[in-house]
Amino acid sequence: MDFTIITPSFNYGNFLADCLESVASQQDASVQHLVIDGGSTDNSRQVAAGFPHADWRQEPDEGMSDAINKGFDRAKGDWIMWLNADDRLKPGILAAMKPKLESSTADVVYGDWDFISKSGEHQRTVTCPGWSRFVHVHHHCYIGSTAAFYRKATVIDAGFRLRNDFHYVMDGEFYARLDAAGRRFEHHPVIVADFRLHGDNASQRHLGRSRDMETVLAAEKQHVESRAIRRAYGITPFDDPYLNGLSDGLLWLAAKAWKGILKTMR
Repeated sequence: MDFTIITPSFNYGNFLADCLESVASQQDASVQHLVIDGGSTDNSRQVAAGFPHADWRQEPDEGMSDAINKGFDRAKGDWIMWLNADDRLKPGILAAMKPKLESSTADVVYGDWDFISKSGEHQRTVTCPGWSRFVHVHHHCYIGSTAAFYRKATVIDAGFRLRNDFHYVMDGEFYARLDAAGRRFEHHPVIVADFRLHGDNASQRHLGRSRDMETVLAAEKQHVESRAIRRAYGITPFDDPYLNGLSDGLLWLAAKAWKGILKTMR
């Protein structure tokens, strides 16, 4: 089996057909497509039934990380990726990536992606630099999870899983932990997938300057995950959390500048 694609799903039936079709139409690569549904109450089951290639499983879970981990446990492909239910693969991308992955010695191989609108219209292309733990930890998680492939033998079989207690930046913590464990990252300038922006994306829905307490609290929960990643895997010069907050701003600027330099080296 060449690839396992894991799709966590929960009440995204309005986008799910696009996602499943983008996998079903891939050619010249063997694919296991696991759709892990946390108990959707919309038409997701009916949509999935129209795509016999998809291995649909519906059961309660502890959130997106838990659903993806269940897929990791069942994965059979040499390379594993997760594709969110509102995203889609580019036509022919698995066949295009297969020889690149077969010749690679890296443990994580990632490409670029397009942002698309709710209706599927192209908005902009995101091009990534080569891997830098400093940029990843102190600026932002710049690997698109929907455009990344993990080597089963050295990542999944080695026991690496997402943390179930991370609900927003689970991919960022995962990549930082893999780097800390000595796993190698490799970038290819290939547009792998479409990432759909529609207002309900977990990583986007709390942006802004709202003074509504529920919104602010949800945003802070998201931000604390990023701070935890910086404290565990990045530069922490002080014992005082407020001084570390000040240093985080300076490190963010330095990491942003270094990311710009790395992008010129593509």
